[in-house]
Amino acid sequence: MISTSSALAGISKTLFSVILLCIGLTGCAYNSVFINYPSQIAPVKQDLASNNPTRELSELRAQISSNDGLLYAQEAGRVAQISGDFSLSQQLFNQAIADYRYFDDKATISASEIGGTASSILLNDNAIPYRGPGFERIMLHQYQAFNYLFQGDFQGALVEVRRANELQGLEQEKYEKSQATVRAMANGTIDNEVKRLEDSSGTVTSSFLNAYSYYVTGMLHEILGEPNDAFIDYRKAAQINPDNPFLQQDLVRLAKQLGMEQYQAFERKWGKARLQQPGQGQVIFLVEKGFVPEKQSLTVPFTIDGNIQTASLATYWPTPSMIEPANIYGLGRQLTAAPITEMDALAINALKEALPGALVRQAARIYAKAEMASSIGSKSKKRNNQTDVGLIAMQIFNVVSEQADRRSWLTLPRQAQIARKYMAAGNYQINLDQSPATEISVEAGRTTLVWAIETGAYIRFYSILI
Repeated sequence: MISTSSALAGISKTLFSVILLCIGLTGCAYNSVFINYPSQIAPVKQDLASNNPTRELSELRAQISSNDGLLYAQEAGRVAQISGDFSLSQQLFNQAIADYRYFDDKATISASEIGGTASSILLNDNAIPYRGPGFERIMLHQYQAFNYLFQGDFQGALVEVRRANELQGLEQEKYEKSQATVRAMANGTIDNEVKRLEDSSGTVTSSFLNAYSYYVTGMLHEILGEPNDAFIDYRKAAQINPDNPFLQQDLVRLAKQLGMEQYQAFERKWGKARLQQPGQGQVIFLVEKGFVPEKQSLTVPFTIDGNIQTASLATYWPTPSMIEPANIYGLGRQLTAAPITEMDALAINALKEALPGALVRQAARIYAKAEMASSIGSKSKKRNNQTDVGLIAMQIFNVVSEQADRRSWLTLPRQAQIARKYMAAGNYQINLDQSPATEISVEAGRTTLVWAIETGAYIRFYSILI
């Protein structure tokens, strides 16, 4: 008779071999496989809310060669950018852009991708190399435009925002093609989760239509002397976010300046155009607040043929707190910014759009684990009729290894706001809500762009005269 301890040792050895095989297939991605991504990035976000935002930057850069390298390049680039190192941020974002192109241009499945797929069957979706949803890629190009802009390369900035706009169109085409698959896979579970996510995302209906990106493109076109192109992009932004008063005024003003037929209708709807007077310059505020929410895990235990299995999917819980519009002081009467994009709503919609594919992989994984557990159980029963230690160990492995894919670009803001005002030339001490004051310069006939980034209780200002 084989003792229980001997059986345990044999099965443990087999199970350990399976785990080593899985880790070997995942390569350097094991961190996200066994440790959820939000907990890994938590110290980075804490540092961004302090006066030492780059403390974790070297750790992020060290992970750029991993299977999740694209994600770490995005995070590292954003950290460098928030800290004001626009040159380093540009280099890091270029790496992420190159990774996206690599995935785009790849015609055949490489051995590493086969490994990632195979290990995801035994472990979880975190073993698949991170590629990022469409809205993250769009924001990557917009933030790269900011890097060029704050280094004085205006044409380089235009190239990047145009690429961001182009990607919005491409992502919309991709989404429309995917809807046939979504409808074919419709069932009660999918429908319920999609409905819940839709309720959480408010009036935002897609992840790829970003009014903030269109607004920034229009703003740059206008500042650089291309008002017709600016009007087109402002109009696209207004179709996504029709209630923003600054965007409405931009359309009224440009329609009047360009002698457009729409001016009369815009004036009746949104009021008369406010035009720049001699001796004045304009101040444009781009205000980013908070951090985009983290994905959470929804785990459901159940049994197949008497064997315990679990299914884990990423989801978003409702965010209870609202973000207040920023109050800007120091320019005469208080100026209150207005939201242009809710980044959390884009993230929720991205998850909703990816849900059918995640469920397909989940079903395959549950089946593979159930077959493995059944096989181990059958072999153990042939050896003896004692407690099935191997089956118990396999069930424990299933529970431990089943982790929802909670990866996402977590240093993105939760919300973006905009404001605009004409001011007489001069120097002004401004502050945002309760922030310390910062000085900006206004010159007649020119634009002062102020970018305010609120990360926790810390606010950073960057301004440039254009």
